[in-house]
Formats: sequence, structure tokens, C-alpha cells
Amino acid sequence: MHTPEEHRQYLHRISHKRIAPPALTGHTSVAQALDEVFLSYNAGRLREACQLFTTKMLDENCTVGVTLSGALTPAGLGISCLVPLLEAGFIDWIISTGANIYHDTHFALGMDLHQSRPGLDDHQLRQHNIIRIYDVVFEYENLLGTDQFYRTLCRGEAFQRTLSTAEFHNLVGKYLAAHEAETARLGRSFLAAAYRAGVPVFTSSPGDSSIGMNLAALQLEGSALRIDPLRDVNQSAAIVWDAKMNEGRSGIFIVGGGSPKNFALQTEPQIQEVLGLDESGHDYFLQVTDARPDTGGLSGATPSEAMTWGKVDPEQLPDTVTCYLDSTVALPLLTMYALHKHPPRPPRRLMDRLETLTTQLQQEYSARGRKS
Repeated sequence: MHTPEEHRQYLHRISHKRIAPPALTGHTSVAQALDEVFLSYNAGRLREACQLFTTKMLDENCTVGVTLSGALTPAGLGISCLVPLLEAGFIDWIISTGANIYHDTHFALGMDLHQSRPGLDDHQLRQHNIIRIYDVVFEYENLLGTDQFYRTLCRGEAFQRTLSTAEFHNLVGKYLAAHEAETARLGRSFLAAAYRAGVPVFTSSPGDSSIGMNLAALQLEGSALRIDPLRDVNQSAAIVWDAKMNEGRSGIFIVGGGSPKNFALQTEPQIQEVLGLDESGHDYFLQVTDARPDTGGLSGATPSEAMTWGKVDPEQLPDTVTCYLDSTVALPLLTMYALHKHPPRPPRRLMDRLETLTTQLQQEYSARGRKS
């Protein structure tokens, strides 16, 4: 039996702090509310997520990868969140669905998307050539115009070669950034912002989007453009390998889940299991998801499960947070918190060094002599 004093001592060991929040006012800042009022349940996990991202993942020695799934850019989160985070140096590399990049392009080209409401008559929308993504609506012409942009751009000589998705998106971002500058529309596209900041943007499933569909059509025309997903595997692994060398750290911020989540986390098994290099897993794992773990799906898989695959360093499990919340709620709050709490970081410009980093990984693999 434990004594009352031992009971109190145990309580103090497991207590973060006593629950005694201040009363909210109209002058309470977002950062203050997150720190002092978001105390328990998923509000508490969001607080932990914001604090982990800002105090540890934004350390100068940590390379931050962000994965994006779900229809984030149609809801304006590219403009409101991703561009400011990129411009502040808070994102070093990205893995996104192709759909997020495709819809991001609408904004760069000056096409409008509109807030509406769920439950609209989809037959009426179809008759009026209106596309719906839940409560976001826009004209069908946006799709046709964006398709035409990609086909015209990618027929150009600069694209007539084999590229990784990061190399492809960097080249597209170059043209989008120039278009933004010409039309005084800076800050509308996260792909353009990534190009300006030298941030690689990968797509884990390059054929699974309207961009991939248009590139497939160009292939039927005889285009020499080829997307090499195996180059993506080596380049993303090279980024993480470089991050962990010289006592550096790697942090992954997973917005949603899906294929981008796996592609980011598989960099560690690629380094350890396949290439046979000494490594122990990502240092920081932060996920915002609405997927449950008990269905066995990847999107809901926990950091402790990822640890069994070598994806997360088992010594760093305390530095993992999973927040079960809609990404469209969590991402703006985390963005405001980080921008308020942390000064901008110098950009790592990994895109500028991607070829060098991949060569270094290749040399390390060759030196270890792993052939079996």
C-alpha cells in the first residue's frame, strides 16, 4: 500500500501543470489561448503539437519535412498557411498529393474559387458547369484552363527530359513565380513560394492527379518528359540522411495522412533496411489526422507503430504528437502560433543541393558495399 504522500508525489510526477486557465477575453491572443486554455483532449494535443513544432522542430539543427493530403489548397490553406511558413523558413521539404499542387495552380493563374455550403444540388451544379469540393465551388473552366497551362508549359524544351517530381515541380514553380511577379499576384501559390525558397516538393503518386493525367496525354503526343519516381525515393532519403549527419535532426509534420505520410516516413527504412546504413529513425513525428488507428489504415497509424518499422527513433517517442483534428482547423492555428513564437529561419535551400545530397548518399551506400 502506498501512503498519501506517495500518492501526491506520483500525481506531481505525471502532472504537467494544474488546470487553472485564465478567463478568455477579446484581447486574448491565439498563442496565449493555445498555451493556457487548450489544456486537455484534442485541444491539449493541438497545444502539444504547436509547442513541439515551434520549440524543437524549428531548432536550427532540425530539417522539417511537411506532408500534405486532403483538399487543402482549394480551401485557401496554401495562401494562408503554407506560403507564410515557407517564407519564414519553417518548411525545408514537402511531399504533397498532386491534387493539392494542381488546385494551387488555379490561384497562381488568377482563377477564382468560392466559399459555398455543403448539401448543394449536384445535378444543378453539373448542369451549370460548377465543380464542388464539399463546400468549395468553382467553374469547370478552371480545370480546362489549368490543364491547358500544364500541357502548354510542359511541351517546352526545358521539360523534354527525365525528372524527379521535385525537379519537375521546381521547374513548374519557376514559371508560376514569374507569372505571379508579372501579374502582381505574389503569395498566391505555395509551389511558387517553394521555388523562391529552394524547397523541394515531391509527389508520392505522380500519376494520381490532373497533372499526371495531362503529362500522360503529352506522352501520347511523343513528349520526352518522363517522371522517375525511383529518383524521388533516393532524393528524399538523401535529404533525411543529410539531416541526421553531424548530430542534426529530422522532423516530420504530417497534415492528414495517406500516401504522402508513408513516403516521408519510408525514408528511414530506405536508409536502414534497404541501403544498410546506420540510422535510427526520424526524431520528431507530428501528425494532425481525423483517421482512427483501430481500422489498421496508414493514415491513423500511431508513431509507436511507425517506430516498429524503424520510421521513428524509439528514443524520441516522447517527442511525438498525434492530434485527432481536421487539418483545416489545426493548420491555421499552428501557423499563427509558430509565426508568433519563433523568428524566421534562414532557408536551407535543399533544392539547390539535391543532386549533391543524392550523390553523397550513393557514395555512402557504395562504400558500405551493400549488394545483397
